[in-house]
Amino acid sequence: MNRLRPTSLAVLLLVLSYVPARAQKVFDFNERCRQAYHEIIQLKLGSGQQLLNAEKAQHPNNLIPYFLENYIDFFTLFFNEDPEEYKKRLPNREARLKLLNEGPESSPFLLFTRSVIHFQWAAVRIKFGNNWDAGWEFRRSFLQVKTNMRSFPHFTPNALYAGAMQVAAGTIPEGYKWLSSLMGINGSIKKGMARINNFLQAKDEWALLFREEAIFYYCYLKFYIENDRVGVFKFIEQQQLDLVNHHLFTYLAVNLHLSNQQAEIAEQIILNKNPAPAYLVMPLWDMEMGYAKVHHLDPAAALYLERFIATFKGRFYVKDVLQKLSWHYYLQGDMAKAKAFRQKILNSGSTDTEADKQAQKEANTSVWPNKILLQARLLNDGGYYRQALALLHGKNTASFSLPEEKLEFAYRAGRLYDDVENDSVAITFYQQAIGLGEQRKEHFAARAALQIGYIFEKRGEKQNAIEWFERCMSMKDHDFKNSLDQRAKAGIARCKNE
Repeated sequence: MNRLRPTSLAVLLLVLSYVPARAQKVFDFNERCRQAYHEIIQLKLGSGQQLLNAEKAQHPNNLIPYFLENYIDFFTLFFNEDPEEYKKRLPNREARLKLLNEGPESSPFLLFTRSVIHFQWAAVRIKFGNNWDAGWEFRRSFLQVKTNMRSFPHFTPNALYAGAMQVAAGTIPEGYKWLSSLMGINGSIKKGMARINNFLQAKDEWALLFREEAIFYYCYLKFYIENDRVGVFKFIEQQQLDLVNHHLFTYLAVNLHLSNQQAEIAEQIILNKNPAPAYLVMPLWDMEMGYAKVHHLDPAAALYLERFIATFKGRFYVKDVLQKLSWHYYLQGDMAKAKAFRQKILNSGSTDTEADKQAQKEANTSVWPNKILLQARLLNDGGYYRQALALLHGKNTASFSLPEEKLEFAYRAGRLYDDVENDSVAITFYQQAIGLGEQRKEHFAARAALQIGYIFEKRGEKQNAIEWFERCMSMKDHDFKNSLDQRAKAGIARCKNE
């Protein structure tokens, strides 16, 4: 018996040594997690959460479900902007970051998952008016993904987020340059887009897994930053994106078509989307449909826009929607409702977007737009160019009495001829708008200079384009200053191949 004691003691110590030890946390993007990610990225958040719950129950030390739950919070808060949901979900951020930090240092997912969470919360914080916090979230995300690229150069998803942030930083308006310097972020549209392009062409398992997310970012950046609108829609068609069952792609396509003055196409996409209750409920669909309708002067626009106002709990574009409703009733001849919706603008939503700022500014006046110019504007923005041109047929600046109406007419005529590709006539009207409005507060002169820059860029006359983009940026203290400067700056960078 005595000879067995040392062996028994050794066995006992060995067993006891395992009792307090915890199983190692892991980043296991297994098949169930991949399926959950695919469901979530389509905005089928409920079914995605069910898969994550099952994974957490079976593999409690797998950290990927906690990472993917942040996508659920992100989409919910970003699209619906509900303050109560924000309050409820905000603590999840810190808890997840702390938990993910327990992952193995040998995994590229250790820094990558935290970088993505910071990136997503940067976007969410902007939606809730916390711009300073958003800036620091963005900085953390940028620095973490940069470090991860050095440690794991072959982990391709790094390039997706590094590229997207590099492009965004490359378009920061001059007025906010101090912010990018403070945060240590060096922007480059050319380098950032090259990284995203390389990611989309990669064929490794991680590039294929995150491909749908990459397409979403790529299309937005290609449309708004590279101004390659033809290329974006060609890409969407070539990729055969599912605009019916993949609601993130549905939203992408609707948003881009509306911004591209294709209201009719946007309306059809909304009507054709899968109506199943499995998808995230979004009042934004009513806003988008309302915009599509109002841009065709369709009386049904009010139904959608009023329903959006009644159900949306956020702040972004609320003033803009109320302005569209006030214009709608103004054009219908119902001044009581027009004035009531204009009054609501003053105490609703926020002025975080340029469109909302402009709506607030108009609501603070007693001036109503010229009806013909307003109708022409709405039709033009919807892509109904011939109808808009018919309204302005036979008119010139002398047809309008107020200086702001003369200015808007010159810009509106220029834009319409630009949209039907009559460049020479468009430039003549744009130059007239610049002459009338360069010293005024309205944005028409700056936008006219931007559009002339686009025309010369399209022709390949890069130096001429740069001069007009610089002319746009040189105009001071006008509506939409930051967004127009951002577009002009992006244009200069493209022309310089930067």
